[in-house]
Amino acid sequence: MNSFKKTIQIFLWTILMLVLTSCYNSKEVRVLRLAHILDTKHPVHQSMEILGERLAQKSNGKLTLKIYPNSQLGGERECLELLQIGSLDITKVSAAVLENFIPEYKVFGIPYLFRDKTHAFSVLDGQLGNNLLSKGEQFNLRGLTFYDAGSRSFYTKEKPLSTPNDLIGKKIRVMKSNMAIEMVNQLGGAPTPISWGELYTALQQGVVDGAENNPPSFYTSKHYEICKYYSLDEHTSIPDVLVVGINTWKKLNKQEKKWLKEASQESKIAQRKLWAVSEKKSLEAVIKAGVQVTRPDKSLFEQKTKETIHNFKSQPELFKLITSIKTDY
Repeated sequence: MNSFKKTIQIFLWTILMLVLTSCYNSKEVRVLRLAHILDTKHPVHQSMEILGERLAQKSNGKLTLKIYPNSQLGGERECLELLQIGSLDITKVSAAVLENFIPEYKVFGIPYLFRDKTHAFSVLDGQLGNNLLSKGEQFNLRGLTFYDAGSRSFYTKEKPLSTPNDLIGKKIRVMKSNMAIEMVNQLGGAPTPISWGELYTALQQGVVDGAENNPPSFYTSKHYEICKYYSLDEHTSIPDVLVVGINTWKKLNKQEKKWLKEASQESKIAQRKLWAVSEKKSLEAVIKAGVQVTRPDKSLFEQKTKETIHNFKSQPELFKLITSIKTDY
């Protein structure tokens, strides 16, 4: 009898432990914190919300996303630094900002690097793009996917840009990117690095005469309220990069990594569709708000900046990368 009772006790105890373990696991939720600089109406933010939805669906709620938009945790560089020390899990940054950490990303800042959007996507989605995403691990950064950030063009307060000469003497806000600074210098302007969150006030107060960015960012930032001239020279097509910190990546188990990679790819596909719609609507909206949108002769700007590629000949690895983008895709 005692033996029987003991067997029953062991059985009941085992069942109890299984129930408790099940309850514990069902409540065990890993929350990934994602911070970025954009407005919640921006298509990239909307894509991150899709990322969160996909993560929750795939993991049955065990892996979720908490998003901090509008520079709540700092600018792009600050967010990258938070990733490096493990105080933040994921961020979205421009490839131009990543060049300060990973030299290979400099190539995206070359004016007129891509022939068109199809060319850009073939590079970013191919082996070359995958190789670049893994380049940052030695800096505690790992790329997850590339988001479309369209093409960047100049917007100004006083008059439109018909030729590069119209930039001479103009203070133009650029990202904290050596490539962006070099480009504006070549075009005759005075590059002025200012964080995105401070740019509206800087334009308002005359700290800078203009800036450069894609249509959705120009619109959602409300910079069109100050800058009434948007000159679509489309000088660079610099992608955004969704980045996870290596400290976070190492904490994820194999299944969680799979969920995150799959959700990132699905959000990329959704993002590109959202972006195409947003570009069209953004241009329509700023025109309705009184912005004069012009399309200057791109060849004039391309000619003025063509020396950029030749400057990379002293850096064989990067020059080889540029050549591959230009000829192999």
